[in-house]
Amino acid sequence: MSEETGAAAPALCRLQLAIELRRLREASGLAATSVAKRLVVSSSKINRIETGENGIVEPADVMALCDIYGADSEQRDTLVGYATVTKTKRDWWQKRELAPVISPGFKAYLGQEAVATAVHNYENEFVPGLLQTEAYVRALPPPTPGLSPAEMDKLVAVRMTRQEALHRTDSPLRLTAIINESVLRRPIGNAEVMREQLGHIADLATSLPNVRIQVVPFTLGTHPGMNGAFTILRFGERHPFQPIVYLENRATAWVLRKPSDTDLYDESFTDLQAAAPGHTESVSMIHNAIEEF
Repeated sequence: MSEETGAAAPALCRLQLAIELRRLREASGLAATSVAKRLVVSSSKINRIETGENGIVEPADVMALCDIYGADSEQRDTLVGYATVTKTKRDWWQKRELAPVISPGFKAYLGQEAVATAVHNYENEFVPGLLQTEAYVRALPPPTPGLSPAEMDKLVAVRMTRQEALHRTDSPLRLTAIINESVLRRPIGNAEVMREQLGHIADLATSLPNVRIQVVPFTLGTHPGMNGAFTILRFGERHPFQPIVYLENRATAWVLRKPSDTDLYDESFTDLQAAAPGHTESVSMIHNAIEEF
């Protein structure tokens, strides 16, 4: 088992189940609605299993699906084993004590981010979560009003744990972050917090080959990111899933999966990359902003 698999075993098992069960269904020529009727479940349940969204996949459901698809005994044993992992183990973000600081929508996102190979993120108001320092997290408005000090500690722990993906020795997460210049200029906390935060971004951008930063300057004027922040997750050749787009606001969070939707955001991100200064010039902009705090 690789370091990546060991660190995110349930999430990887859900993803592998999704890929294999969808492949078996398509090979059998059955529509998801037909399978749902035979199992006496909703079509949305089959869809959630095939997109890796169900936190727990029941081994009994997998056995029934294998029967419907005519899977051989070796396939059945492997897939039931994957399902058993999802039922008996928990990803770190599924821990009960973290529930007050992780919304259901963001919990679903973390399950996808854990198995993604690349993240493309545009932010216009604050530093991307994968790049935030502890002091910066504490200075931001909490996602849920009225968090206790203990809950704030848990929120910080969630942000810091997510960032470990950038430092994996086995297939580190590739992050391309495009941030608006306003993120560099808006004081969050005091000047010391901002200097530390901006320095942290610059350090990661120069020390980690899997982290690329671009800054959208005020002088650019109108640009493709003006409709708001968004995140695109990509899963690579090993996991043949289509990219997804994650969006959130104060009240809720949601994921877009339709190619017609994800293509729009992919085009916007590509246009932002072309319009913004390159990585080296952007890092220089960050250093200049540090000097102004």
